[in-house]
Amino acid sequence: MKPPVLFIHGAFCGPWSLEGLQKKFEKAGYPCKAPALRFHDQARAPAALGTTGLADYAADLQHVISALKKPPILVGHSMGGLLAQQLAARVKVAALVLLAPSAPWGVPPTTLFEIGAAQAMHLQPGYWNMVLEPSRDVALAHSLDKLPRHMREDVLSRLVSESGRATFEIMSWGMDLNHASAVDADAVRAPLLFLTGSDDRINPPSTMARIAALYGGRATAEVLDGMGHWLIGEPGWERLAARALAWLREKGL
Repeated sequence: MKPPVLFIHGAFCGPWSLEGLQKKFEKAGYPCKAPALRFHDQARAPAALGTTGLADYAADLQHVISALKKPPILVGHSMGGLLAQQLAARVKVAALVLLAPSAPWGVPPTTLFEIGAAQAMHLQPGYWNMVLEPSRDVALAHSLDKLPRHMREDVLSRLVSESGRATFEIMSWGMDLNHASAVDADAVRAPLLFLTGSDDRINPPSTMARIAALYGGRATAEVLDGMGHWLIGEPGWERLAARALAWLREKGL
């Protein structure tokens, strides 16, 4: 029997964002789970979301993994890709498929856009304790920019609130004395596949390469030409699914 697959969605999203990929994996015979991160399944998030951190998300997911009968394959998008790395350093997993993953603590940005985006967050003082609402303009300009116009409204309507604390821990890790986004790369023994779009501005290929380098020969890093940050649902996402499944077969999974 094939190992279970745990899908981990990104910031401002829910399990719905990975539904297409999940169906492809299920069709290939993998038992799948796709939990919502804490408070991400609520239409109106409580104030507690604002101070919910990466450690809280990871603890919830680790509880899900503990109930599985076999070490899972972790498939994570964006922030979910960072959480997958953190989990793989703590518990045994079969493999990681990381889709435009956020960088762990200590991996510096490689583009002016990444630096500027982090600095722009501080125009909202105290955001690290706030519930952050999704920005339509930001999503359209930098996340959904490769998505056909007729598909954008559906995604925008499903975005949810996000934790200011978790956002700070990822985007301003240099100011986080707790090193909440840190990953013990040496403790990650499973093989890793990194897939990032060539036109992704949020987590670009150049930064992905720095993350992959943490894992040496255990990591395979590939760039998908013409794709952006929403590579999980953009035209051509089926190509991404096919590559991930082929890689898992190559690894005997």
